[in-house]
Amino acid sequence: MSYKKILTIQDISCVGQCSLTVALPILSACGHETCVLPSAVLSTHTAGFSGYTFRDLTEDMPSICDHWVKEGIRFSCIYTGYLGSTRQIDHVAHIFDTTGTADCVKVVDPAMADNGKLYPGFDEAFVEAMKSLCAKADYVVPNLTESSFLTGLPYETTYDEAYIDAHLEKLTALGCKNVILTGISYREGYTGIVVLENGVKRYYEHQMLPNSCHGTGDIYASAFVGALMRDKDALSAAKIAADYTMDCIRATAGDSTHWYGAKFEPVLGNLIQALR
Repeated sequence: MSYKKILTIQDISCVGQCSLTVALPILSACGHETCVLPSAVLSTHTAGFSGYTFRDLTEDMPSICDHWVKEGIRFSCIYTGYLGSTRQIDHVAHIFDTTGTADCVKVVDPAMADNGKLYPGFDEAFVEAMKSLCAKADYVVPNLTESSFLTGLPYETTYDEAYIDAHLEKLTALGCKNVILTGISYREGYTGIVVLENGVKRYYEHQMLPNSCHGTGDIYASAFVGALMRDKDALSAAKIAADYTMDCIRATAGDSTHWYGAKFEPVLGNLIQALR
């Protein structure tokens, strides 16, 4: 196994098991050197907590990038999660262009929407900027809501394979080379991931668990990147990430005191074992 240097760009919620506090340990457990660029620092995440602190780090991003360029630092993979503004997207695009190795794998999780709606604070200008970032990516990892905003297709909760194919066609038309479309359900009680890699479409279905947890999208994307950079093909990486995310949700089920995130740490060994 080669030792990869991965950069992940997203916010730090100091408490809450999401974003960088998830990505850093998961990518490290996958055996990679993991470098971080925080887009913001929050005392907690914003779902269910009140009075949280927030410090925007947009102004720091260009000088950090300039220092990396000066030092000749290059990354084998750049993986982006939640970005707080169109300005941050512009900075990330520049980082893509200046700090990757010749064969750098760029992965964009366009974390901006769910359940048919954009997250608070995002608008159509942000969506347009995210489209341009996705066009630079080797892999994009949207959920169906995010795909709907990126493609302009209506968000549906009941659909067939032709509807999903239309999403894949429009996503690749943006310039996205490969697509990992999450949360796709063709029958009751099950959900899964549609993987389009090198023009070949495949689907991995798994049980839909009754409980859900904040931050599982970050867990999934991080595990996917970690597996992909262990030289797994996209379908294998998608399966490993889905199974691990399910383990995290099961580990959290029944604990009413742990409402703010998923217990990903106790089952990290399952992810490590799957990579072997």
